[in-house]
Amino acid sequence: MLEFCTLASGSGGNSVLLSCGRTHILIDAGISMRRIASSLRGMGLTPSDISAVLVTHEHSDHISGLPTLTRYYQIPVYAPQKTASALLESQPSLGGVLNAFEAGGCFEIGGAAIHSFRTPHDTPESVGYRIHDGNRSFAVLTDLGYVPDCVYEAVRGSDAVILEANHDIGLLESGPYPAFLKKRILGDRGHLSNEVSGYLARRLIENGTRQIVLAHLSKENNLPELAYSTVDRLISSSGAVAGSDFALSVAPRDVAGRRYNV
Repeated sequence: MLEFCTLASGSGGNSVLLSCGRTHILIDAGISMRRIASSLRGMGLTPSDISAVLVTHEHSDHISGLPTLTRYYQIPVYAPQKTASALLESQPSLGGVLNAFEAGGCFEIGGAAIHSFRTPHDTPESVGYRIHDGNRSFAVLTDLGYVPDCVYEAVRGSDAVILEANHDIGLLESGPYPAFLKKRILGDRGHLSNEVSGYLARRLIENGTRQIVLAHLSKENNLPELAYSTVDRLISSSGAVAGSDFALSVAPRDVAGRRYNV
């Protein structure tokens, strides 16, 4: 059985725990080792129980906790090749634990089959992950400016998806960010809006997904209730009924969220 939980989700840091039996995997480690350990302790785990860390890309809100975490605990780290090179350049200490793979490649960790897929983001290389245990599958899809067909196909049919709903377009356009940053966020290598997330969530629900957790919400340009209502409205417009056809929730920004069974 797969279980997952967000440890943090937002511009201040991102990390997800995915458990498959005794295999425990962190997807990103963008918060301090102390916060990771504290969140794990609340679930009866310690960093020593972590089998691996999967890195989506090298932005600091996804990797800031890696150097300290791997210094104290020799946890294997997996990253696509260009991301691995960037990590080694900035953090040479990761050399002893870093495993590079080709973006789009597949590999196994314990009882979990890991499928990576490329995502369009403003970094040399960025990936999402879909993880199978032989019966169920779970995907993490954040930090992308739009959803190309290849990305949709990579996550289609997943039982549960952590899905980016970064911003409300109206709040972003009227907000305090400088013009260049607004343009970056709204661009094809930026972040998904609530509306785009909602349309994608609707397609996923129509093709078998039953659990959507909205993630990576902007503190300045979004509100949890706004993200939820926008995505819920778009899913429900297809006739799907919340609570029976699908479950929708929003990941908290600065604390660990609830644990979900897939």
